[in-house]
Amino acid sequence: MEKFILALDQGTTSSRALLFDKAGNIRSVAQKEFQQIFPKPGWVEHDPSEIWSSQVSVAAEAMSKIGINGTYVSGIGITNQRETTIVWDRRTGDPIYNAIVWQDRRTSGYCDELKERGMAQKIREKTGLVIDAYFSGTKIKWILDNVDGAREKARRGELAFGTVDSWLVWKLTQGRTHITDVTNASRTMLYNIKTLEWDKEMLELMDIPKSMLPQVKSSSEIYDHTNTTFFASKVPIAGIAGDQQAALFGQMCVEEGMSKNTYGTGCFMLLNTGEKPFISKNNLVTTIAWQINGRTTYALEGSIFIGGAVVQWLRDGLGIIKSSSEVESLAAQVEDSGDLFFVPTFTGMGAPYWDQYARGLMVGISRGTTRAHIARAALEGIAYQTMDVLKVMEKDTGMKVKELRVDGGASANNLLMQFQADILNTRVVRPKVIETTALGAAYLAGLATGFWTDLEDVKKQWQLDKHFEPQMEEEQTLERKEKWADAVQRAKSWTK
Repeated sequence: MEKFILALDQGTTSSRALLFDKAGNIRSVAQKEFQQIFPKPGWVEHDPSEIWSSQVSVAAEAMSKIGINGTYVSGIGITNQRETTIVWDRRTGDPIYNAIVWQDRRTSGYCDELKERGMAQKIREKTGLVIDAYFSGTKIKWILDNVDGAREKARRGELAFGTVDSWLVWKLTQGRTHITDVTNASRTMLYNIKTLEWDKEMLELMDIPKSMLPQVKSSSEIYDHTNTTFFASKVPIAGIAGDQQAALFGQMCVEEGMSKNTYGTGCFMLLNTGEKPFISKNNLVTTIAWQINGRTTYALEGSIFIGGAVVQWLRDGLGIIKSSSEVESLAAQVEDSGDLFFVPTFTGMGAPYWDQYARGLMVGISRGTTRAHIARAALEGIAYQTMDVLKVMEKDTGMKVKELRVDGGASANNLLMQFQADILNTRVVRPKVIETTALGAAYLAGLATGFWTDLEDVKKQWQLDKHFEPQMEEEQTLERKEKWADAVQRAKSWTK
């Protein structure tokens, strides 16, 4: 009987499971949203047990939809929301605190202290990252500092830290395996991306015992087999990559100079820079794209904290749409945004500004402004933020990005994609399979288990769905870019 690769795609707002066949087609998919916890302004948490239960339930649902069990799964690939931090008790397996989500800003003050101590350059050189509350290291420190008895337990070797991939592997193997892969390790602010090991100086700086940390593995190898009653047989866990690196791989941006942007909860643009880490001079981060067969590939990344999440806010916060899919038809009711600009920086600004005190802003509201204008300005705000990242990426590398490959939920929005091509003055290309995050994880697992023979085997599977060519007059784009830049300045440092 036919076999499949199971991709576990553990995202910020939902857990998903997808089954891929040998041709790279999705044969089954299941998804479940889970609770977002906001204890204080700027704080975002998840319940780790709910992450696990939602992930395992969608895996069961995806398999039952096509009538298979674990016997027909050749391997499991995991891709995950990065930087989200879980600390648990090694003996009981219970988390000692909720997962602190990548969007969380509670450690902003400590990040300011690190900057004031002159640590920015050293941290950038070793980890490739800027100092920001976004990354995992400061979140681990916060848990150790604020949960009763946590630091003492950590010093005794009783606690384990992991990003979501580590947590899922721990649960799938019933505590037998505590690992992460190089892509997730490179997002912690604790991992040296040049020496490819946990950095002693970074651990001492944040007072984090090394005993808490997972063993770092490559992105494509058989790490272990499942050890739960959930699967009918022991299934190899064989691929791991943080969601954005997985999307870069799923888009087959495997050559130096290729780039993609994922439109998920946030937006994440990555540019493959080959086998050398490229340190940005313009506030982008250097990250590990993947490691396969002992070869490490690096990428330059611009992270935008609020992308598709602005559409969720239009739905849940403002109530001007009933479902996210309605936003395109609502925005299409007007020809343009009516000079309304929406800077959706609800949780601070990511690349290239890195202003943790910025907040969301709508400017240019008049009596004629309607909910359709707000919807259109919200979509345009996603595209403008992407433009800001692409401009500095080109400046850093001296490369002209001729084509931007796009994926993620919001890339299905034709109005947004056309505006993106217009404002970038660059061709925007959407593949047939926009679930490239899950596809990348599946490819990594399938290559490790022999489900796919080699990279050439999977390269052939990438297929074009639609491309968008720039259509807007240059004068129009220049005027809009200037107004956008003005709006961004007004949103900065709001809460400082």
